[in-house]
Amino acid sequence: MYRRWRSLTQLMRWRIQLLATALLFVVLTSLGIAPLEAAPLMLIGMAAPADYLDTADLRAVAYQGLVNEDVMQKIWNIDPIPLPFTDLVGVESCSNSYCEWTEDGLATPDVTNAVVSGSDASGNDAATGSRRGNHCQIGDKVVATTLRAAATDQIGRSDEHAYQLMLRQQELRRDLEAICLNPQASVADDNNTTPGKLGSLPAQVVTNDTGTATGFNTTTGLFAVPTAGTAAGATMANLKTLIQNAYINNGDITVLMSRPLITASISEFLLTSAANVATPTANVGGQRPTAQAAQGYVNVMITDFGTTLDIVPNRLQQEYNSGANADLFLLDPSTIALVYLTQFGLVELANLGLSERSQIFFDATLAVFVEKANAVYRDINETVAFAAS
Repeated sequence: MYRRWRSLTQLMRWRIQLLATALLFVVLTSLGIAPLEAAPLMLIGMAAPADYLDTADLRAVAYQGLVNEDVMQKIWNIDPIPLPFTDLVGVESCSNSYCEWTEDGLATPDVTNAVVSGSDASGNDAATGSRRGNHCQIGDKVVATTLRAAATDQIGRSDEHAYQLMLRQQELRRDLEAICLNPQASVADDNNTTPGKLGSLPAQVVTNDTGTATGFNTTTGLFAVPTAGTAAGATMANLKTLIQNAYINNGDITVLMSRPLITASISEFLLTSAANVATPTANVGGQRPTAQAAQGYVNVMITDFGTTLDIVPNRLQQEYNSGANADLFLLDPSTIALVYLTQFGLVELANLGLSERSQIFFDATLAVFVEKANAVYRDINETVAFAAS
């Protein structure tokens, strides 16, 4: 009520001052002292009295002022959760912390396969495949909030505990994506001090690679971590060799995935004359486009074997060897799966006083069912431009 009365008082004061100014102008013009065109200046250019209470005065009141804050009730997150690798591969489940599978294949074509008419069958062409296994890895996030935090009016969310659980689950998914692509040996959980770890993609793909990885050990049942080599710039010659080797081993490579600097460097190379490829174009259907965008990036390659290769940057893939090395993956996604013992579970923990505690976790492993259908270009120095050879 007082505020309303004060506002009315200020309005009346302003009107009185305006009328007084207008009256003064009439008197001055009648005496020939003030010209008529000076009227707007006298009426509009009048300075506000020094005793007016302004917003600046309200903000200057000791201890945070008297002006209510105007905060947008939305939280802007610059870390979305695209999961290129997770979204590409399959999903399976297992019932044991050590997940096993068998790998088999066809024999190399025999160009001497000929028998005499009427002859008796001889020999035995039966063959066994191979058996592999990978340990599951548990990753977790713990969220602990107080009941006071839950009761507080907050910006952008109504339930602080639920909000924290949502973000931490997104972080878990990002963690699992990065773990699968980082050089890591499989480790058995001893239920004491050593956590179980899954053998990652770089540890499993060894037939077609540029390094010296040993892969699965049939004695220990573990995948060995690849030994980091000397980092060097990637070349088209090596890349084409890896694609060729995977194709010969009956792999259908459809995805090239690596860190953004590497995929961008490949794209830049493909737009140069040194690439020795057909001119990149978007008009492959023979129809005149209604609009043509400026194209400075190549995201698809056609290999020497007629397969389409999508170039996919992965911002979650990490460097290794103290940040000096990075890998490039050539994938046949149909041969790979994330295998879950528990797919992102939630455990409500015992509360300590006036608080709420929860633990979210995954228990998963990675299975590359046919490793020779994929390839890894190891030990790339991503600061060196992609070159022909």
